[in-house]
Amino acid sequence: MSTRAPDAIILDCDGVLFDSAAANVAFYNAILENLGEAPLTREQEGAAHALSSPQVLEELFGHDSSRYAAALRVAATIDYRPFLELMAPVDGLHDVLDELRATYRLAMATNRGRTIPDLLREFDLEETFDVVVGILDVARPKPHPDMLLECARRLGPACRSAVYVGDSPSDGMAARAAGMGFVAVGDRCDHPVRIGHLRELADLLARERSRDGVPESGAAERFAFVSPVVGRGRDCS
Repeated sequence: MSTRAPDAIILDCDGVLFDSAAANVAFYNAILENLGEAPLTREQEGAAHALSSPQVLEELFGHDSSRYAAALRVAATIDYRPFLELMAPVDGLHDVLDELRATYRLAMATNRGRTIPDLLREFDLEETFDVVVGILDVARPKPHPDMLLECARRLGPACRSAVYVGDSPSDGMAARAAGMGFVAVGDRCDHPVRIGHLRELADLLARERSRDGVPESGAAERFAFVSPVVGRGRDCS
């Protein structure tokens, strides 16, 4: 774990920048309908929010390799653009990101793949991030650290310390494995550093840089994980 205050912020997409649950559920239900399957159950809808498409389809059809292969083929043929209208940006998204950009370099690390370019265009975010990394850019999706490490690599030597902002246990696991600090958004996982909405992030980071007169070199330690991650449970602290 770095002992420097962060100079870069890496943001998850779904659940942090957007409420995309309805879009993702509709997308996977379209795949299932094409395959003649029943819609997602409530439990499966949770996985649809947190995991990459191959991971979701593996959970649904991993017991049947031919059915899994068919689901992957169907997924590749479905145009995600109609589902973008079901995605809701968090309140004040562009203002929040502009405020963060004034102080930090910004990156996005998301388990999305081929949908990223359309999403960035649709919501006028193409010039917002210095770096965008998805599952097609690395060998392994979250909860592995590959995406976060690739973001840091692409940000270059000027990125001496980064904090990842996510909303799920897999995000916390990825940050821990990458040796990065983590800020949790919402209540989907337990972590000692948590905000309810992205608009709170700038103030949180500003407080951490100067809290109690602690010098900048010690601020990032408060973003550290305080207990090991075990399995895929809710505790990502």
